[in-house]
Amino acid sequence: MSDALLSRITIENGKRGGRPCIRNMRITVGDILGWLAGGMSEADILADYDELEPDDIKASLAYAAHELDHASVTVAA
Repeated sequence: MSDALLSRITIENGKRGGRPCIRNMRITVGDILGWLAGGMSEADILADYDELEPDDIKASLAYAAHELDHASVTVAA
């Protein structure tokens, strides 16, 4: 993930339960991913949330990809 995109993701104790947010706002990475998964386009999101920028959406996707890019460990019972 590029440092420029990563710098858009902030985590603060007490804000949205410590979830990763966009540029110190109360909009989380999960919010953006949920909107995209629900069928909203990037243009729809940007139209509905004037404070967001196209790179905020890219940063959310890059952050999610980075967080999921590790092996899962299964413990046998």
